[in-house]
Amino acid sequence: MNRLFDWPSVMALGMHQLGLAPEVLWGLTPVELTIMAGGMAGAVPVVTRERLDELCIAFPDEKME
Repeated sequence: MNRLFDWPSVMALGMHQLGLAPEVLWGLTPVELTIMAGGMAGAVPVVTRERLDELCIAFPDEKME
């Protein structure tokens, strides 16, 4: 058995605690599962409207002709 990763805990988290069907659990990326489990709360910075406007000015869309 591979002990480098705790598969039983992942399965218990996804199927028991989160109530996901196996096909849904295995379709998730590790980041998606972590977010669903609440493991990244506050880790992802929020982009404000002001910051989005700054980014749009700094990196304008190219016009297609």
